[in-house]
Amino acid sequence: MSMRLINFTSCLIIGFTLINLSPDIKAEPRSGFNQWLSEVEASARAEGLSEATLQNLSGLEIDLSILALAARQPEYVKPIWDYLDTMVSDIRLNKGKDLLAPNKAIFDRLEKAYGVNRYLLTAIWGMETNYGGYMGKKHVLRALATLGYDGGRRKAFGRQQLIAALKIIEAGDIPADKMFGSWAGAMGQTQFIPTTYLDYAVDATGDGKRDIWNSREDALGSAANYLKVSGWRDEVRWGYEVTLPAGFDFGQADLAHQKKLSQWHKIGVRGVKRDVPQNSEKAALYLPAGYSGPAFLVTDNFRAILRYNTAPFYALAIGILSDRLAGEEGVQTEWLKSERPLHPAELKELQKLLTAAGYPTGKPDGMMGKKTRDAIRSYQRRYKLQPDGYATPALLEMLTKG
Repeated sequence: MSMRLINFTSCLIIGFTLINLSPDIKAEPRSGFNQWLSEVEASARAEGLSEATLQNLSGLEIDLSILALAARQPEYVKPIWDYLDTMVSDIRLNKGKDLLAPNKAIFDRLEKAYGVNRYLLTAIWGMETNYGGYMGKKHVLRALATLGYDGGRRKAFGRQQLIAALKIIEAGDIPADKMFGSWAGAMGQTQFIPTTYLDYAVDATGDGKRDIWNSREDALGSAANYLKVSGWRDEVRWGYEVTLPAGFDFGQADLAHQKKLSQWHKIGVRGVKRDVPQNSEKAALYLPAGYSGPAFLVTDNFRAILRYNTAPFYALAIGILSDRLAGEEGVQTEWLKSERPLHPAELKELQKLLTAAGYPTGKPDGMMGKKTRDAIRSYQRRYKLQPDGYATPALLEMLTKG
């Protein structure tokens, strides 16, 4: 997961967010947090961590800005076209191209060892930390303690990652006072969360250390290893930009709904920049901006990228950036920018209205999950709209008016 630079506007957003954020924490005495830390300490001690390592829990404090950042992930609050403009910018692309030749020997070794191409690795390196230029400024232990204590649906994640971070310190891979990263505890040039580091980081240089902070070869090698274990196959593309036939059933556009590429071809799906192979590789149809925007057939390699970051916008940006680094063109179909997605607060209201209308979405949370998408599709079918599952202001207005 990535840590992004926060501009002045973002800082204002965080400031206003904190006014209404976590009233339980602001009102509750520190003893509640200390009690929680004591429980974490006991669990870590039971797993064999030393008293010297556990001392790093002493004096930790809650960082409310972590909760604000967690609520403002760019993958979930920006329209896809704005997100891609930022993540696949000319500056990022050109810097990545400039780094390919000087690191040729490293990429040659990693491609041979892991079967993951240099363009994909460079895209991840660039999107995660601007090629090692910004690895995050949040103290990892404090960030994870905050998430573990008051991270809502991320509580279990925060606690698990906090103990894993202590294990990294115990192993001597990095001292606690140097352990900085993202709001979610992701670290190093390729932004590994602690459990991913423990399980998949590698010593690519052979110097006896897994140093994803200072060694680009270790960082890129760790990313290559993780992608390989996640199922990446270099002989298969991550996806294809496609056109859809007239009368297409947009209910088939779902990352959970796969067909063989030959089956997609049979119903009239065609490639935009290149022909789509007519073989048995499976792919899903992804419409990041609904039926009126670009369409992509995404393969199991797209799913491998999602193991790195679960946001589909992220996986799409990685795929596009890696293609651009390899000399290919970007997205050809125009984005219909008038059809913006809903902001989280708007989506939460839409969820409430859908449920009230008889299309249950589960607990309203402002997040686009399967239940919400299915509810939107059911509503769209009922009123003879294109069932793409895309939440727009027009759809919210329609539901509001009843």
